[in-house]
Order: sequence, then structure tokens, then C-alpha cells
Amino acid sequence: QVQVVEFGGGLVQPGGSLRLSCTLSGGLLNKFEMQWFRQSPGKQRELVTFITSGGSTYYTASVKGRFTISRDDAKNTVSLQMSSLNSEDTGIYICNARDLIASTTYWGQGTQVTVSS
Repeated sequence: QVQVVEFGGGLVQPGGSLRLSCTLSGGLLNKFEMQWFRQSPGKQRELVTFITSGGSTYYTASVKGRFTISRDDAKNTVSLQMSSLNSEDTGIYICNARDLIASTTYWGQGTQVTVSS
């Protein structure tokens, strides 16, 4: 059974950095496209970034140049390095794994990121 677990959330001051990790178990990471969503207070869940099995990446406009997604298939882990954080980045960050062939998506529980002084 495939499971996705996020790590690394917390409280950070504006302008600071934070690194999130997403670990997949029960499957091979190289089969999946990995995505990070963000659920911010009062807003709809939004797609922040994703990385394909081939390593291509996408970033929503508000995080371009500040966030970097990477994958380590050997460790079954995807990382999200976030820098120059601001209050708009506050929210629950949720990782998912998309198996495009099987049309199946596995969601993590999310990790809270709070940007505040």
C-alpha cells in the first residue's frame, strides 16, 4: 500500500527559509509525478509545484525563484526548499504522488507552515 508522509513544517520568520520533505513508501518513487499543494486560510487549495518522473518541474507564479523542488528516487523522497518566505506562504503543505499510468493519486496528511514574526 502506497503511503505519502510529509516532514519539515514549522514556524519561520518572514524572509526565512524552510525545507519540506515528502517520503513515499510501498512503491517506487520513479513511477510517480510528485506534487506539492498548499491550503491557505480562506483560500482554495492550490498547486504550488510538481516534478515529473523525468525531472521536469513546474512552479506557480507566486513561488518562482523562491521555491525549488527536487527528487531523490534512491531515497524515495521529494524535497521542497522554500526561501524568502512571506505571510502569503502560510498554509498546510500537502504532498501527493500521481501514478499517471494507473490514474491513481496518493495524498499525504500535510504539514503546517506558518510564516510570522
